[in-house]
Amino acid sequence: MNPALIRLLHLTSPTLPVGAYSYSQGLEWVVETGAVKNEIAALDWIDECLESGVARFEAVYLAHMLAAWAQDDTARLAQLDGEFVASRESAELRAETLQMGHSLTRLLTDLGGFPAARLAAFGQPSYPLAWSCAAAAWGIPVQDAVAGYLWAWAENQVMAAVKAIPLGQTAGQRMLLALGQRIPPLAEAAAAADLETTCNYLPAFAIACCCHETQYTRLFRS
Repeated sequence: MNPALIRLLHLTSPTLPVGAYSYSQGLEWVVETGAVKNEIAALDWIDECLESGVARFEAVYLAHMLAAWAQDDTARLAQLDGEFVASRESAELRAETLQMGHSLTRLLTDLGGFPAARLAAFGQPSYPLAWSCAAAAWGIPVQDAVAGYLWAWAENQVMAAVKAIPLGQTAGQRMLLALGQRIPPLAEAAAAADLETTCNYLPAFAIACCCHETQYTRLFRS
């Protein structure tokens, strides 16, 4: 058994105490509007955000961060981290990645035996930066790390849909099966992509995230 696989499962576990469960990334707002009100619509929304947003942008940055960690290139990591934080479409999304990055950094520090000092130079690291630091330190291959990161994002979105619409647990599992089939080719493409090819042009997603900031009643923080 490859120890890196166990560490990847650790990083992608929904029990990882970074607060991911408290965010919906605008999904709660589209549920509130009625644009997403059943399993099919939820799967369509999450799948489009996965393919056209997270896999084409966030996962590509993650892959390049992993490469920079392997070369111990602090300047490159700071550049990638700054660009990623600047790319967040709303105040909630920016706060989300910084909060989760802070929580993961604190967790890694408290675990003991982890080279958490590698993150000390970055002040408020984004979540991808802290996550990639752990993946690099634990020797997780880049494509596997990217696939795991995409899976964790998809699982959190499905959990948000199950709570917000609401949906049954079986519906959530059907959605995860469908999304899981999409992840391997998306991870392979993201792991090999040039940074200049990235794109996160998702107008409906950006609008949903901005509108969620003033949503009257809500369960989630984004």
